Amino acid sequence: MRRHFSPLRRAAVTAAVTTAAVLAAGCGDTGTRSPAPAPAVAAVVAQASAAASAAKAQRLAAAAHPGLAGMPPLVDQRDVYAADRPNALSPVVRNFPSLVYVPNSESNTVSVIDPKTYKVVRTIPVGLQPQHVVPSWDLRTLWVNNDVGNSLTPIDPATGRVGEPVDVHDPYNLYFTPDGKYAIVMASLDRQLVFRDAHTMAVRKVVPVSCYGVNHADFSPDGRYFIVSCEFSGELLKVDTAAMKIVGQQRLPMEGAMPQDVKISPDGSTWYIADMVANGVWTMNGDTFSKPVLLPTGKGAHGLYVSRDSRYLYVTNRGEGSVSLLDFATGRLVTKWHIDGGGSPDMGGVSADGKVLWLTGRYNAEVYALDTATGRTLAKIPVGSGPHGLAVYPQPGRYSLGHTGIFR
Repeated sequence: MRRHFSPLRRAAVTAAVTTAAVLAAGCGDTGTRSPAPAPAVAAVVAQASAAASAAKAQRLAAAAHPGLAGMPPLVDQRDVYAADRPNALSPVVRNFPSLVYVPNSESNTVSVIDPKTYKVVRTIPVGLQPQHVVPSWDLRTLWVNNDVGNSLTPIDPATGRVGEPVDVHDPYNLYFTPDGKYAIVMASLDRQLVFRDAHTMAVRKVVPVSCYGVNHADFSPDGRYFIVSCEFSGELLKVDTAAMKIVGQQRLPMEGAMPQDVKISPDGSTWYIADMVANGVWTMNGDTFSKPVLLPTGKGAHGLYVSRDSRYLYVTNRGEGSVSLLDFATGRLVTKWHIDGGGSPDMGGVSADGKVLWLTGRYNAEVYALDTATGRTLAKIPVGSGPHGLAVYPQPGRYSLGHTGIFR
């Protein structure tokens, strides 16, 4: 069977062979042993071999974990967040103004903050009880989830234009399948996962659930499944993305558990589920849907966010006004930041350059800006009542999986 080499390896090997031939011709046939290959030739051969080995490893990894059909392949099989590096903005969003959008659940408004001045520059009236501001899969729209108002309000992040609300029942939270085909509405009170067209929001499939309070989610690296937290019954669901079918369900091993945000580690090996009653994050293997193990972080653990270098997981401890930092490499907590004067850090996101962590103060009608190098509180900004799932926008990444910004 004829062997096929990659263009890189063909070029490297051809160069090595040509160089070796020239050296041999220069030496001539003297009847003595030929000299060892020149260092430059050896280096070229070694480089070609290393490149071929790396390419083979990537092909094997991709073959072992084929992605969801239509999903853009990961930038790096070893890091699902590799596309989220500082200021690595998609051409789609590169010219969007940098702003922070804050849904105020009890004021029925969205406060818009200028991150340079730490001031509210606009207040947008929306539907009843907005819970989260969610970037669309194609990055072109911000959807405000008006939970009690049973609607989604679209905002054009390029112009700030507010569109006509779209009728969607019980949109507590909103996600998008990795292939960009469907929006997934977390219909908490309806006890449903509702798959809708990602653009028109027309219903495509309704999946009833037996747990209470479907809430947050994240997707496996290959996009073939996602795990959902059920806040009010202390359960987790595992859902087959393509089949739109629940394939696993388990109760967290603690009475009264109340799971919140969900995130995977950069290499996809560990899942983290914040729990504000257990006061920490549950860790588990998503592939096997293993029994979760609790890692205490602080009172009222709630939101989970990843640093731009994929080194740390920021865990907001809403009940004690702090943020814990978990080192992905070791799985251990390395430090804890306390908000000046206290607060109730909830949901948020990281600035495009990775230097500021933005969080809502759910019970304090304010937003916090924290320095990610030191943990210092840079600002506490007054907003409306009940601020919840704010979105920092734009952020790096090629597409959005929803919530306040899960980018790949």
